[in-house]
Amino acid sequence: MVENGRGASWRLALRRAAGSLAPHRGGRRTMWSVGVPLIALAAGLLFTTSATTADGTSLRDDRRPQLAQLISDKKERLATSEKREAALRGEVDQETARLAEVEPPVKAAREIADAVRQPAGFTALRGPGLTVSLNDSPRRGSDFGDNAPDNDDLVVHQGDVQAVVNAMWAGGAEAMTIMDVRVISTSAVRCVGNTLLLHGQVFSPPFKITAIGEPTAMHRALESAEGVTRFREAVADFGLGYAEKMEKDVTVRAYDGSTDLRSAQAAQ
Repeated sequence: MVENGRGASWRLALRRAAGSLAPHRGGRRTMWSVGVPLIALAAGLLFTTSATTADGTSLRDDRRPQLAQLISDKKERLATSEKREAALRGEVDQETARLAEVEPPVKAAREIADAVRQPAGFTALRGPGLTVSLNDSPRRGSDFGDNAPDNDDLVVHQGDVQAVVNAMWAGGAEAMTIMDVRVISTSAVRCVGNTLLLHGQVFSPPFKITAIGEPTAMHRALESAEGVTRFREAVADFGLGYAEKMEKDVTVRAYDGSTDLRSAQAAQ
């Protein structure tokens, strides 16, 4: 009878170990003569366990292709859901407009909502403004010789983006986008590694912030902002990217993301 390969391997190792441990005539056993068979037995059991776990496959398969495909599938499903959401929102708007023609309460509520759409960021705006771009350094730690900085010193961080955004608001910005995504009162800028996460979308540097407002006033606010000043120092020291561009006529798109709120509090 032919034994299964894996079963035969550990049985053979066991028989060999047992044979090696059997007392020899005319002599005493040394420590090595006992230890070597035990090590061989343990190695045989380890190999058998590994082969059983692998079940004919590699235990070190590169999972990156599967992860890349999973991310791609999720992006496609998200894009499909966003298109459906936009279509349903259009249908709701059309139905609301129809009811507003015959229902006074609906008309009054719609007029109130329309009055706050622009300041809330739900309408596109056009006018003069300013664009700021932030970028990682093209250099690496090894480029600096003995005084190599940390890798964190060579990338744009969440605080750097927030410093620019806050300075532009302080400089009189009326509307703003980050990577062409409208920023509203519930927007939160997050960084994951060297990528930026905004409203469920992930962006890689360079990060572009565009605001409508008086360009000179926003430039002065950026010049005086402490966080922006620190970033500019890092630009000089480590080669990060910082650029400002005054816009004579730029369009800031309307916010078209989710408006669901988990919590809210009335302003005092």
